[in-house]
Amino acid sequence: MTDLVIRNGTIVDGTGAPPYVGDVAVTGSAITAVGDVVGRGTREVDADGLLVTPGFVDIHTHFDGQVTWDPIVAPSSIHGVTTIAMGNCGVGFAPARPDRHDWLIGLLEGVEDIPGTALAEGLTWDWETFPEYLDALEAKPHTVDLGAHIPHAALRTYVMGDRGADHSEAPTDDELAELARLVGEGLAAGAIGFATSRTEVHRTKAGANIGTLTASERELLAIADVLGQSGHGVTQLISDCYQTADDEFANRELALIEAFARTSGRPVSFTVQQAYHSPERWRKIFDEVARMRTAGLDVKPQVAPRPIGVLLGLQATANPFLFTSSFNEVARLPIAERVVALRDPERRRRILEEHAALIDGLPDGLFKQISGGFDVMFELSDPVDYELDADWSFGARARAAGASPAEMVYDALLEADGTQLVYLPLFNFAHGSFDDIFEMISTPFSLFGLSDAGAHCGAICDASMTTSSLVVWARDRKRGARLPVEQIVHQQTQRTARHVGWLDRGVVAPGYLADLNVIDFDGLGCRPPHLVYDLPAGGRRLMQEAVGYRMTVKAGTVTFENGESTGALPGTLLRGSRSAPA
Repeated sequence: MTDLVIRNGTIVDGTGAPPYVGDVAVTGSAITAVGDVVGRGTREVDADGLLVTPGFVDIHTHFDGQVTWDPIVAPSSIHGVTTIAMGNCGVGFAPARPDRHDWLIGLLEGVEDIPGTALAEGLTWDWETFPEYLDALEAKPHTVDLGAHIPHAALRTYVMGDRGADHSEAPTDDELAELARLVGEGLAAGAIGFATSRTEVHRTKAGANIGTLTASERELLAIADVLGQSGHGVTQLISDCYQTADDEFANRELALIEAFARTSGRPVSFTVQQAYHSPERWRKIFDEVARMRTAGLDVKPQVAPRPIGVLLGLQATANPFLFTSSFNEVARLPIAERVVALRDPERRRRILEEHAALIDGLPDGLFKQISGGFDVMFELSDPVDYELDADWSFGARARAAGASPAEMVYDALLEADGTQLVYLPLFNFAHGSFDDIFEMISTPFSLFGLSDAGAHCGAICDASMTTSSLVVWARDRKRGARLPVEQIVHQQTQRTARHVGWLDRGVVAPGYLADLNVIDFDGLGCRPPHLVYDLPAGGRRLMQEAVGYRMTVKAGTVTFENGESTGALPGTLLRGSRSAPA
């Protein structure tokens, strides 16, 4: 008997085909019929006027620690995501020798801004090897399905010890053979692939560069060869090639990516964003990717469908006044006391005076942008309008009012009893519009990614990209062309699923996994992000709710209704790829 029938919905099936009105029948964990379903289901849902889409597939998350204690996997699961990939950027918690636990916690705390105290209390460490980590994940049910890459940084220190944490150290022949053997072992156990990092931004809590930063071609191609011999698995990486102004460096990194793809013969994806100081670099990278693909290599840029936005606030990881001495005098007070202190006119005057002197002495770069990038700082509306308007930045509004932008931001951060957050796009807004993002996401070979869900707990909350991409690009965009809803759905369902080899999902059709969203498209939106303290040891993280999701179904089981968890945990570990329905 049919378990669930969703009636009269506007079906956006994930393939990119135009929407159509019809029914979807589900029996067990699979879709059994689509179109005009005659028989009744045990449960009937009226979706008249609503979208019915596949569950979203987020291939760039960092829930590697959180999933060991949190079955809900929020905020991703409350934004229609039903499958996630972890272990991205070469960081994770396996393999892990017992004496490396603290180091791995420090690595993730530094690279991904995940509270170390939460990791220290929450991680069970009932694994050492990567296959044992997969077994530990499989033993715990979740709202979503999970897949994991083998993280290069953890692997390197497992094999090389302290030398593996030093990017200037190369593995010996025996160590290289062991690295390759363990990658093969991980792939055989069900890893979805291999991930690594080559960016200066990724540093440990102590400030050290990630150990994989300058891993040699010899080391990487030995791993690529294992992927090729196995015949399965994908590779994900981040390189500084997208944000460099140095053509020679960018070309070297792209040549390495090309060599890896050619040696492995497997799909490779890598981060591409638009940096303020190198705003056209992404175009050159896309041209190179197109050339590689013409040569038969499966290489794709991972792009974000909105700016990568840092959230600044008095309780967040950063705010523009963080580096002034008068702010630091009260920075560790409880928030209520901190707000009182910051409202004191004399302290306000001193902080603003120190801030002005600080800005004058800062070179261009991240710190100056966070401290004084007022032309790209924005208030958050409710629901959040993610199509940013440069004319509504704090800088532009201050100029129009003849006011000080620093004073305006200072006062804004004190609103809502000091919980107010300010949005600062760090990437993908170099020209003050979304036109470049439009080109990135419209390219046939680009992949939606870079949500970093589960990471940057006090600074970034981009797990809501699945929701905002539909709202901005398919419904609300005012300052440029929109994209068809079927294209946006395709790019975060079938396209992402197909890239990592999960061919059993991402499509609303008979035989496919019954991962579904029922969405009130007109009412869809993102609530403003806010800080909560619900991680182990009272750790802090950003949370963001959505409106407009009437229902999310995971493998035939309803996991969310009207934004609330049903308590059902049908999600499981995905070992390797999944075959398409017969």
